[in-house]
Amino acid sequence: MAGDGRSLRIGLISYRSNPHCGGQGVYVRNLSRALTDLGHRVTVITGPPAPLLDDDIPVVKIPCLDLYNPEDPFRVPSLRELSDPVNFLEWAGVSTQGFPEPFTFGLRLYRCLKGRLADFDILHDNQSLSYGIWGLSLRAPTVATIHHPITRDRDIAVRAESAPWRKLKQRRWFSFIAMQQRVARTLSRILTVSRCAAADIVRDFRIPEDRFRIIPNGIDTGLFYPIPGIQREPGRLIVTNSADMPLKGLRHLLLAVYRLARNGASPPRKIRLTVVGTPKKNGEIVRLVRQLGIGDSIRFTGRIDNGAFVREYARASVAVVPSMYEGFGLPAGEAMACGLPVVSTSAGALPEVVGDAGILTPPGDAGALARAIGDLLDNPHRAAVLGKRGYHRVQDHFTWRRAAEKTAAVYRETMARC
Repeated sequence: MAGDGRSLRIGLISYRSNPHCGGQGVYVRNLSRALTDLGHRVTVITGPPAPLLDDDIPVVKIPCLDLYNPEDPFRVPSLRELSDPVNFLEWAGVSTQGFPEPFTFGLRLYRCLKGRLADFDILHDNQSLSYGIWGLSLRAPTVATIHHPITRDRDIAVRAESAPWRKLKQRRWFSFIAMQQRVARTLSRILTVSRCAAADIVRDFRIPEDRFRIIPNGIDTGLFYPIPGIQREPGRLIVTNSADMPLKGLRHLLLAVYRLARNGASPPRKIRLTVVGTPKKNGEIVRLVRQLGIGDSIRFTGRIDNGAFVREYARASVAVVPSMYEGFGLPAGEAMACGLPVVSTSAGALPEVVGDAGILTPPGDAGALARAIGDLLDNPHRAAVLGKRGYHRVQDHFTWRRAAEKTAAVYRETMARC
């Protein structure tokens, strides 16, 4: 095994690493790059969609039915595909309203890696926490990252439903959590991204606190940075999230926009909200926009490339993070890296990320969101001061190089125990 100071051979595992939305693909892409820049040899092992990686980082793609592919969602597999027992389990799980991907990815992963464990000094699982990971951990040093306890997603999703059968549907979807709790308890070292996330995982997963190592995410400052020459537009807000997930709190921001822009507001304001994402057709968000009559004030970008993304930040006056829970809060950090003032909820780890660089409001409180946004729109000097604080906070505390150095130290600590 590699000792201190020597290059490590790392297998970085991620069952779903969407490069365009969510934090999983961002984490894998940037951590693998930073570890490689430190001199380590990283191989990324992933299910679809694969992260966007540089050419010098090898990728092992684990095939699956990919039933959540937006180009062909919930397709019917062929009989030949279903002759594979793992494929059949995946199709049966999806057909019964479950989310079987972490479980079936783990089975395929074990099948792929069991004969090549000598190629790696350490395996690093990015929150699949599957039985396959448990099997591999019995034979090779293994750590896992848990970004936040998925129990929080489940609880918020269940509370957001009114009909009992819809609540049961949500519980069925999140039934994979029981597997993740069991597997997480078998690992000697778990990485997480904030003190808040660690405390919540300790409580919800019943894992001893001394197994955790807190390593904040980095922010890609080569991608997110202030663009000179682009003027911030008064009244322009930006939010980036999965629009229809109750966890992300977009409905509360829409209610806040209504309060700010409606007739009779004092003073009335011309508000334009850019939502980086796409809502479900005829989903709750689309219906709420129609019900409030604020369609002229809302723009959904759909999927955009990185250059367009950072230009959206450059034109906005305020970034809003209305989440009901965040284990870290990459959108807040990315906005801060662009020099943009942030209005955020105090949910989860967001206060740890935002610090004194933004305004914090209680989660789920549309009135408080509206007041905080209005305060910054009415006080451009204060907004500029907060934007500068946020930029320097990211540069000082949230870099991927620092995250990679701390992660490699945990790898060596784990290997020394084997």
